[in-house]
Amino acid sequence: MLDAVNPTTDRADASRTYLAAKRGLDLVLCIPGVLLLSPVFALIAAAIKIESRGPVLFRQLRVGKDHKPFYCLKFRSMSADAEKRKDEIAHLNEVDGPVFKIKHDPRVTRVGRLLRKLSLDELPQLINVLRGEMTLVGPRPPLPREVEQYEDWMLRRLDVTPGITCIWQISGRSDTNFEQWMRMDLDYIASRSISRDIAILIRTIPAVLFGRGAY
Repeated sequence: MLDAVNPTTDRADASRTYLAAKRGLDLVLCIPGVLLLSPVFALIAAAIKIESRGPVLFRQLRVGKDHKPFYCLKFRSMSADAEKRKDEIAHLNEVDGPVFKIKHDPRVTRVGRLLRKLSLDELPQLINVLRGEMTLVGPRPPLPREVEQYEDWMLRRLDVTPGITCIWQISGRSDTNFEQWMRMDLDYIASRSISRDIAILIRTIPAVLFGRGAY
């Protein structure tokens, strides 16, 4: 007699297989990526130090999978006192929802502007991926104050590991409104697969080169 098919078990097995394959993809791409990009890391670090005082890396508390907080790493693209100056320019915010973004943010340095345009400021997040705090493809990690303003349906974004790139990154980024962004992420979560992750990674390359919606 054939064993009865258990859809729940099948889905769980498929999920475990996908997550194992996803972690493997992260490691296969990130380990050589960090090694090959180390000269680029050094050049960026030197440019940041030459232009402005302050640390090379910017560590910012973000919310990860299952609401677990972690420090997201970036190359510093703003003046060292950027956080202190945020209140004085809050009225210039150009996006809706709980996110704060300004196309011509006066706190961004000249080097930082180039880094942001090409998404090079995100490169240190490869370290977050190696630590298991992030993955290459997944919803962007939100700030704690953003999560506090989420509607209940948006909290499903925190059911998965946050990523460096995602559907939002390749679909206009800051040119899309906040609700569209959230729904893009939930659509990804509902239908994610290794083939889709690879497709997003490939599409990220021209999105970064053309810098659409990046600021």
